[in-house]
Amino acid sequence: MSYPAEDKHEIIRLVEDSHLPVSQVLAKIGVSRTTFYRWCDRYERHGIDGLQDRRGGPGRVWNRIPDVTRDEIIELALDRPELSPRELATTFIDEKGYFVSESSVYRLLKAHDLITSPAFTVIKAADEFHEKTTAPNQMWQTDFTYLKVINWGWFYLSTIIDDYSRYIVAWRLCTTMKVGDVTDTITDALAASRLDGIQVKHRPRLLSDNGGSYISEDLAEWLDERGMTHVRGAPMHPQTQGKIERWHQSMKNRVLLENYFLPGHLERAIGDFVEHYNHRRYHESLKNLTPADVYNGRGAAILKRRAEIKRRTIQQRRLQHLSQAA
Repeated sequence: MSYPAEDKHEIIRLVEDSHLPVSQVLAKIGVSRTTFYRWCDRYERHGIDGLQDRRGGPGRVWNRIPDVTRDEIIELALDRPELSPRELATTFIDEKGYFVSESSVYRLLKAHDLITSPAFTVIKAADEFHEKTTAPNQMWQTDFTYLKVINWGWFYLSTIIDDYSRYIVAWRLCTTMKVGDVTDTITDALAASRLDGIQVKHRPRLLSDNGGSYISEDLAEWLDERGMTHVRGAPMHPQTQGKIERWHQSMKNRVLLENYFLPGHLERAIGDFVEHYNHRRYHESLKNLTPADVYNGRGAAILKRRAEIKRRTIQQRRLQHLSQAA
């Protein structure tokens, strides 16, 4: 069976997001492992364009993006070069109210030499946390990472990220990595989520690594007093805390583009990126929603509106094609 490039991309995403082994997912879909890994290899080397069938023949002319819209996409890409084709497509849909697919945006940018090499990794199911969350505030991931201020030394960023939505609930820039720094960050998170002033059946579980402050008896007692449970990842297996590790990478890729000479400047830069990350950065794993959309329960309404925009856009393109052919 022949699949369009968009369907191949969706199958790759489906396998990546599934908690089942790759072979089981592919068996349900009816795609062989050889074919699937060939798609992954072509996607890794050439992006969505590499998933196109290598056969000749006319394309779907009726669904061609109008030239005016193509110019608007290029203009948006030039104005916001930090956005990937996926983020550009989603941004265009939300801001312009007109549907364009990620594959179309990718091909258009590549034709104008505005594309960078894709970075894509199929994550094995065994590398994921085996108990997936189903709603916000079921589990929070926490960890420290370090950043340097010139002539001041190292500072340590303590973060609480919601496992389900990837929303940064709270963060603190600390001078140490002690238990007090951990509890202060959790206290901030409880206040920000408004879980400190209401009675709830289950407070968020805390997921961390096995750092000294996280295995402390003082932390265990502090969490127990507040009705919070604590789970820790297996040693030498950072994938368990993969979401907060990915947050650290994204944050440092942006924040560490500058040098900082005062702690306050570093703190302000982190705060600016947290605002961007929570409220403006689309996440592919969240169906191209922002963490704030998912955390605050707006996701379903936004996806419904995007589906309606797609329906109207496709109908409009089909009518335009018919009118030109008449």
